[in-house]
Amino acid sequence: MSVEQPLWRALTGYRILAVLYIAGVFAWSHQEYSAPVPGGIFLLVLACWTFGTLRHVGSAERCTLPFLVTDIALGVVGILLSPLVDGHDRVGPTLPSIWVAGPVLAFALKGGWRWAAGASVLVGIANIVERGTITRPTFHNVLLVCVASVAIGYVIEVARASERTLARALRIEAATRERERLARDIHDSVLQVLAMVQRRGTALGGEAAQLGRMAGEQEVALRALVSSGVAPEPGPASAGDHRPALAMEGGGPSGGVPTATDDAADTAPCDVRALLSSYAASGVTFSEPGAPVLLPARTATELAAAVGAALDNVAKHAGDGSGGKAHAWILLEDEPDTVIVTVRDDGPGIPEGRLADAEAEGRMGVALSIRGRLRDLGGTAELVSVPGQGTEVEMRVSKHDN
Repeated sequence: MSVEQPLWRALTGYRILAVLYIAGVFAWSHQEYSAPVPGGIFLLVLACWTFGTLRHVGSAERCTLPFLVTDIALGVVGILLSPLVDGHDRVGPTLPSIWVAGPVLAFALKGGWRWAAGASVLVGIANIVERGTITRPTFHNVLLVCVASVAIGYVIEVARASERTLARALRIEAATRERERLARDIHDSVLQVLAMVQRRGTALGGEAAQLGRMAGEQEVALRALVSSGVAPEPGPASAGDHRPALAMEGGGPSGGVPTATDDAADTAPCDVRALLSSYAASGVTFSEPGAPVLLPARTATELAAAVGAALDNVAKHAGDGSGGKAHAWILLEDEPDTVIVTVRDDGPGIPEGRLADAEAEGRMGVALSIRGRLRDLGGTAELVSVPGQGTEVEMRVSKHDN
């Protein structure tokens, strides 16, 4: 809902209460008027106009300029008619009394403080003409209406500008998240394939080496494109080396595996253990609780994909110091409010500043595939690496925010 919508509702209530008030004042003091009949006719017209045009003060779109002009003209006519109805000045207030502030406020809500200033000046001139001179009470009332309407008009302008800024910021944020998601998927699939083609082509030689060289050039170009921040999030599936199938607790109606496009699968409970167990191998040890660890299917799949990205990094960049591959351990913990997955290896660790350099080179394995995924899930990913002692990545996802 727009921030100005409550003000339009307040204006609607004000107009209703104001017309009831001036009708009550007229009924209470009608014997004191020198010409009550014209006054009664005017108030009847004013009441019909007020109740018949309530929809016009429901929003800025419905509050048209012709309505505003007619509305304030009716108030000015009532002010100028007051000396004829209250010729002896026994009652005091003008016929429209406090109702005339309604059109001024409507101008403020519709057009901002400039429109409010113009409308309040017009009403002020009408009050001075009605009195025939500038008196202290008249000046006080005119100034009060002017200041209040200009202030409200200014607040409305600021609120509208803030709404536009917020809407633009939300669009930018959404676009940025989409770009990060596509970049993450590209890193998990396309870049890995290009790197593999380059390695295999170089090893085979001949025409394959030329193909590998071209694949390497495309990998460099694509990494530069990814690091500059371009494009959207696909589903959790990708062609990476560590990408488990979606396993449902209970398997669905027929015990099968739901597809990534199945909307119900996004929120159905999924056992994280089933996803992470596919990572267990000779170089990877998986430790799990004895009971199912349930998360919404999309959350569980994205968490498993982040674990896969961490294992990819271990396979590519870690070694045991003697030319062999590093060993990795996956620990799954199920706490009352949080699911924690820790991936640890016994490799040489990450040199200080290496992650920042990799991100600048377009290598987004940690920034997008791990931290980016956890951030989108409302979780966190903490990386601790000590040179010579391996690397540990701790991923936390709340059970209640997903």
